[in-house]
Amino acid sequence: MTEQTQNTGTGPNPVRRRRRILAIAIAVAVLAGAYGIKTWIAGDVSRGTDDAYVNGHSVLLTPQIAGVVTAIRADDTDQVKAGDTLVNIDPSDAQIELDAAEAQLAQAMRTVRGQYASVERAAADVQVAQTALDRARADLKERQGIANSGAITGEEVRHAQDSVNQAEAVLTAAEKAKALALTQTQGLTTIDDHPAIRAATQRLRAAALAIERTRIVAPVSGMVSQRRAQVGRRVSPGDALLSIVPLDQLWVDANFKEVQLDKICAGQAATLTADVYGSSVRYHGTVEGIEAGSGAAFALLPAQNATGNWIKVVQRVPVRISIDPKDLASHPLRVGVSMRATVDVESCARGVATGTTAAPSDETAIYDAQIKAADARVAKVISAIKDAASN
Repeated sequence: MTEQTQNTGTGPNPVRRRRRILAIAIAVAVLAGAYGIKTWIAGDVSRGTDDAYVNGHSVLLTPQIAGVVTAIRADDTDQVKAGDTLVNIDPSDAQIELDAAEAQLAQAMRTVRGQYASVERAAADVQVAQTALDRARADLKERQGIANSGAITGEEVRHAQDSVNQAEAVLTAAEKAKALALTQTQGLTTIDDHPAIRAATQRLRAAALAIERTRIVAPVSGMVSQRRAQVGRRVSPGDALLSIVPLDQLWVDANFKEVQLDKICAGQAATLTADVYGSSVRYHGTVEGIEAGSGAAFALLPAQNATGNWIKVVQRVPVRISIDPKDLASHPLRVGVSMRATVDVESCARGVATGTTAAPSDETAIYDAQIKAADARVAKVISAIKDAASN
């Protein structure tokens, strides 16, 4: 009896233990209820998904002329700037074409100068023929005046008439020659306007541009990836050499379930986290728009729901979210890394939006620089040809 009393005094109190269990159960129930209410309330003001990935443009670098690769100046993971020379192509063929075009232009200028000289010569011939005709007519008139007096014979009058007829024929031939010469230059103010000169100049310009295009430059700044070019390989226009990914122009494709799209629209704020940095690093984003179709619709092998047995599967639709450039600069990302996206949908309750209407702004002036360099080379060649012709 004494032993049972002692054990009861020192062992756990069943009543107290039940109270503790009940208190814990109530606390868990309260927390679960609070979490459920919070989730229910938040579910109406935000939409979230962990099916999100970083995406970006991949600028494929291709040659514009055919040739053999002689040098590759960038490799995978290298950072390059717009305008940097990345690949060199053997310029021998292009240089031969340039020299031939230069010779053709020089020959065309000599030919056109000869045509202008022919016009001047034809005009002089017309003037000489007109003078000879005037003289022949004057001689005929004098002889006809004294023929009745018997001072000259009728034969001399006929010879004078023949001279007039011959002078008229010579004048007609000279005028026709002048007209023919004018057809080569008529309507042109300068030699440079002549069709032959313009055609030869354009051929020279094309050859000079081919020389510039033996240097394949980066159209945008970014990181090199997917290098396929090899030294010694002969490439043709359109062959894939390497790609450049502008890492400062990335975005997130968040694949939301179709039942989550009811209040998502362009312009809404979004919060993003990357698995590579963890939840402590947050990115600020903006919804750019909702894609035109679900991922299944644009898949390589779209689902054929009209054939066989059908099982409904909730579809996911990509939503493009831009990333704040400042956040991207402080914590760089790579294409394809996993993200978590939460969109604040309080600012839009108009239903599913189609996206923004802004026009694309991608452009580069790198190729304009090549054209200007080619034009400068052509101008230098033309100036040298004109100086040589004038001397």
